[in-house]
Amino acid sequence: MTNAKPPADGQKKQAQPPRRLGRGLSSLLGDGVALTPPDMSEASQDRTPTAPEPTGRDIQFIPVEWINPGPWQPRRIFDPAGLDELAGSIRERGIIQPVLLRPNPENPARYQLIAGERRWRAAQKAQLHDIPALITSYDDKTSAELSLIENIQRRDLSAVEEAEGYKTLIDSHDYTHEELAEIVGKSRPHIANLLRLLSLPASVQKMIIEQTLSMGQARPLIGHEQAETLAAEIVAKKLSVRQVEALIARLRSGKPGHQKPEKSSDIRAIEKNAKDKYGLSVSLDWAEEKEKGKLVISLTSLDQLDDLLARLGIAPE
Repeated sequence: MTNAKPPADGQKKQAQPPRRLGRGLSSLLGDGVALTPPDMSEASQDRTPTAPEPTGRDIQFIPVEWINPGPWQPRRIFDPAGLDELAGSIRERGIIQPVLLRPNPENPARYQLIAGERRWRAAQKAQLHDIPALITSYDDKTSAELSLIENIQRRDLSAVEEAEGYKTLIDSHDYTHEELAEIVGKSRPHIANLLRLLSLPASVQKMIIEQTLSMGQARPLIGHEQAETLAAEIVAKKLSVRQVEALIARLRSGKPGHQKPEKSSDIRAIEKNAKDKYGLSVSLDWAEEKEKGKLVISLTSLDQLDDLLARLGIAPE
């Protein structure tokens, strides 16, 4: 049987820990030896839920079905192969590090997961009925902070998921970029650059989350109206970050320091034909993907203008 007890309604909360939890997360969760659950002969689903009160650093074994991810969890995609590998390790060696929970404020017989979601999911794959946990009474703000920190420290998040975690803390708890940088041990420009990724189209963000597109490849696409088309081209052609930057520079031609894109043979033929037949200096820029472009005709005399307008049928009466 589990040694769990229910968190009473209106229970007295423990004093909140210091704000800067990032550097102390490892010591909070502990790195001890493999933890052995209680007798598992009795299936946990037959137990009556009686969730325990927060107990500080005391490790308790909690049935996996009593646990739900907290709403602040930043990670959205879990690699199935990675979970299978972790589940195999858990079967062989047990869970080395306890998960971090708090009683669910909307259901006293259940818990919200703060840190350790991969371990919790892998434990289910390994068919464990109970997992070791530290029960806390952290508020929403601290829980969201800890959840993000754990994933960042373990490098479990994609750039977009990390950015979404920062945005949640900013929108819900009024963090500044400077405060976030101090808490997670990153630079302020790093925070700002990640947040800019959230302005990309959803399909491009999905590529980053699925790791088919890297942050370095995606950053030049920020603010570009053809970001989705370009992202697909980058993935299909397996362009490097340097090649992506060069591609965007060519597309943004006409600005100082940028090289104009090379014109196709068909476009060059049209320009030459206008010169040979009509003596006109013509420059045609055409965007294949948009099927539109710009035609510039340079004239050297009023006679050339009159002749051109007459050919177009728009000469003044």
